[in-house]
Amino acid sequence: MPGYHVKFETVTVGGFDYQIRSLLNLQQYSDPHSEAESAGISSASWSLFGHLWPSARILAQAMHTFELTGKRILEIGAGLALASLVVHRRAGDMTVSDWHPLSQSFLKENLRLNKLAPIKYQTGNWAGQNPTLGQFDLIIGSDVLYERQQPGQLAAFIHRHCAPAAEIIIVDPDRGNRVGFCRAMAALGYGFTSKTADRFIENGDPYKGRLLTFAQCLA
Repeated sequence: MPGYHVKFETVTVGGFDYQIRSLLNLQQYSDPHSEAESAGISSASWSLFGHLWPSARILAQAMHTFELTGKRILEIGAGLALASLVVHRRAGDMTVSDWHPLSQSFLKENLRLNKLAPIKYQTGNWAGQNPTLGQFDLIIGSDVLYERQQPGQLAAFIHRHCAPAAEIIIVDPDRGNRVGFCRAMAALGYGFTSKTADRFIENGDPYKGRLLTFAQCLA
């Protein structure tokens, strides 16, 4: 037994059903080898990666119709990586990244459940250098601004991994750290637009949040 319980759910995005294995609830916790603790993940936040959050569903809906041709794409703080599965199903050049030690194993299982080929994965440490990660034409993320220190760290991480003329799309459920993140991105030379996200996720549940799109300002 892995020390935690899981559930299976079906998420429909753009008419396609995705089978998703997730943690049973947010009370699950298992870190027998202290891998999460060593990575700075507390017991209180351990389970967050394994929940299918509403913002992740909104990002997946956006990626179902987004133009992918010629783009190298990175999902940051991916968790269960639903948006990445959507991009991968559309044959996009996708890389998944997360800091949680179990994120990759959940990704592999969800790829298997959906009969999808393997996908590129790299651990993403926003406070580190990640020299093997490279640069991307499109960086996407959902609900990644929930801790106070994250806006500056995340902005710097994104800047290091943006190719020239890259676009960044973040779905945010109106968290207070959004303002600090936008300021940090502006300080690095990025302009942005903000629009209200879809009012409902694919299962009909209401959603309140914003779709933030960033691009480097041209001199």
